[in-house]
Amino acid sequence: MLKVATWNVNGIRAREANICRWLDANTPDLLLLQEIKCEAQHFPPVFAERGWHSAIVGQKGFNGVAALARAPLDVRLIRLPGLPDDDAQARYLEVLFAGLRVGNLYLPNGNSNGASGYAYKLAWMDCLAAHAAALLAEDEPLMLLGDYNVCPEDIDFAPGVLPSDDALVRPETRARYWSMIWSGLTDGVRAMRPEGAVYTFWDYQAGCWARNRGLRIDHALLAPTVAERLVSAVPDKQARAEDTPSDHVPVVVTLA
Repeated sequence: MLKVATWNVNGIRAREANICRWLDANTPDLLLLQEIKCEAQHFPPVFAERGWHSAIVGQKGFNGVAALARAPLDVRLIRLPGLPDDDAQARYLEVLFAGLRVGNLYLPNGNSNGASGYAYKLAWMDCLAAHAAALLAEDEPLMLLGDYNVCPEDIDFAPGVLPSDDALVRPETRARYWSMIWSGLTDGVRAMRPEGAVYTFWDYQAGCWARNRGLRIDHALLAPTVAERLVSAVPDKQARAEDTPSDHVPVVVTLA
């Protein structure tokens, strides 16, 4: 079995102890992290001290993605192809691991900076879809995991949590997400649980955790040859109940 997990940690230095506890309890082969909010030189040394190899695409105070594994990581990309050369946002990392091409992504939220912020989200999604299509055409064993900032369907958010014009649910956002599914990728969580509410994020405000008013915005999309190996894909809700938690929980994908 191979266990790959994705987790938006909302600041790795604030969540250092939580991540260490989770790694000890769950022993993933590969953990993908989003929103680490630090540059590579400030990445906590505790993970290396505990035997984890890392790959880091950092940014001071914002964004940032990283990967942790027990074996050295073969880094292939540190930015999403197709974006402008001057795009400095740290949102994508791609590695080869255990015979898989694994993309770790932190997709823009799209609700800030008005029309230009939303246009950036859509452009980023277009680049992601084009990159995925190119890899699928080459029959790459692809996994694209991370914080997509997309609720694909209304069942993916608690009633009343989001307005209809929120960037996470606007038709243009959803259309781009579904174009990736229709191109041949499988939503791992929905493949395992096709019906019912499943959440990966609960806001810190308005009692969202206590009232289970959540969102499903963290996804694992799998190429056909990877989806055939899917054993389970499930959010680890318990992580949200710990002290000083992230507002997201890990999504754990197990492959045969």
